[in-house]
Amino acid sequence: MNELPALVLVTSSFPITGDGSEAAGAFVADLAEELAQHMPIRVVAPGGVEAVESWSENVDVFRYRTPDQPLSTLRPWQPSDALKIARVMVGGARATEQAASAGPVAHILALWALPCGEWARRSARKHACGYSVWTLGSDIWSLGRIPVVRGLLRRILAGATHCWSDGLKLMEDTRAIAGREVAFLPSTRRIDRVRLEPMRSLPPYRFLFLGRWHPNKGVDLLLEALAQLSASDWGGIERVVVAGGGPLDVEVRAAVRKLQDDAKPVELTGYLTRDQAQDAMLASDYLLIPSRIESIPVVFSDAMKLGLPVVVTPVGDFPGLLAQTPACGVLAPKATADGIVHALREAIQASPIQHASGCVAMAARFDVKASATCILAKASSRTHVY
Repeated sequence: MNELPALVLVTSSFPITGDGSEAAGAFVADLAEELAQHMPIRVVAPGGVEAVESWSENVDVFRYRTPDQPLSTLRPWQPSDALKIARVMVGGARATEQAASAGPVAHILALWALPCGEWARRSARKHACGYSVWTLGSDIWSLGRIPVVRGLLRRILAGATHCWSDGLKLMEDTRAIAGREVAFLPSTRRIDRVRLEPMRSLPPYRFLFLGRWHPNKGVDLLLEALAQLSASDWGGIERVVVAGGGPLDVEVRAAVRKLQDDAKPVELTGYLTRDQAQDAMLASDYLLIPSRIESIPVVFSDAMKLGLPVVVTPVGDFPGLLAQTPACGVLAPKATADGIVHALREAIQASPIQHASGCVAMAARFDVKASATCILAKASSRTHVY
């Protein structure tokens, strides 16, 4: 282990299998690699077994064991699920302490507030260093609605040296819980590829959904909307690819099968690796983000960097982002199947190429190097409270 003071990243999002199922995991890996150019990084992350591994030069990963399914799908009132959750809580706290004890610590950064923020808070107190917290929408808009959990969130956020949120509306809502200053820091991945072939100017167009099959992500709304499109609408669509996986697996497969039985050009695939996802984006004309609840998902900034316009629902920061001129895509009037139908029709009638300059302008706002620079500047602060 490196004897220079390290930045400890405590996260529930980090690549395990590399099959694309880690959601924000690839972003955290990119961030760790960027930070590691300036100081040693120790990452506390989920895994199949408890282990310590060398991820890359200057990045060590301390794994805590997690179940096969995401924690968000576990039901704490079920004894078997409650046991799995308890094991994760104990294992994560143990791995955080192991990472903090592996050598000098400059700072601890929790990605995200729960449960990682609590592990970071306890360890920072023991090792007399500061900790900071970066919140996700699930921290504030889901867990933050539970009274007891909201109190725990307030304690974690109030004691942090610095607080960030990866969305503008989320930043305001985090501030309301924490009662303190919270800054916006976008989560974004490193994208090295560029769009070489020009966008299409005439239909039929190619649409892509890439994400978790979860109610929050609205994949069911999208499939309901596709079922409502007319024959004329489908004339402007070459294909719709639905990629990902998650708790709505059965419902998604059934809905896609019905569309396929009706001779609609809908394709279903599982999780995509990082390279496969970029290939899919570069082979599409629009990215579909039909969420019910959303901040600014990493897939949005991925699309912007690859010059791919979006069709999005009016949730989270999307109304503000899509209001900029030139626009980087199409905003649905409502986060409903009917609203998505309206947006799809508008996308079909418009040309993706008209959003090209909007994508370029929006992409400039998301830079993993800039995020790392911000974190490094704050991590050097020696001020901390508990």
